[in-house]
Amino acid sequence: MANNTPPEVWLREPLKDIPALLQPVAHALLQASEELQALMIDFPDELLWTKVAGMASPGFHLQHLTGVLDRLYAYAKGEALTETQLNYLSAEGKPTTKTDTVSELLADFNTQVDAALAQLAAEKESTLTEIRGVGRAQLPSTVVGLYVHSAEHTMRHLGQLIVTVKVLMERKR
Repeated sequence: MANNTPPEVWLREPLKDIPALLQPVAHALLQASEELQALMIDFPDELLWTKVAGMASPGFHLQHLTGVLDRLYAYAKGEALTETQLNYLSAEGKPTTKTDTVSELLADFNTQVDAALAQLAAEKESTLTEIRGVGRAQLPSTVVGLYVHSAEHTMRHLGQLIVTVKVLMERKR
């Protein structure tokens, strides 16, 4: 019996236009996107804001996955967060008219992953060790540190989301 499941993204050919040192970051973001699409395919909108054991709802994780990529990549460019980004951050975990559906939240995440990949493709390896300020306190990180954190943070929240979605779907049965 043949397995039609493709290998994980990192085991496929290198991504065009992404610098070699940033390939693992791009691979992780693409892997997260693929797994997220598969996980949420039959997830009902009415469960988006349901919490399990007092932990974050699927809606929060979906919003946060998008928002954190936007913020970390702004910091990597040396930019301060905009009012729009700060407003998005304060609204994470709360339903809004735009993000009341799984499909909208997935579309937002996919758009953000596309923007992240474009930024990675444009990044010069010579800037990866430059220091950038993070957050209001402007704590120091390197550009590559921000990118690597974006990948690990995305996968951490995806893992939490997987567990939450599976518990909610089991309860629904």
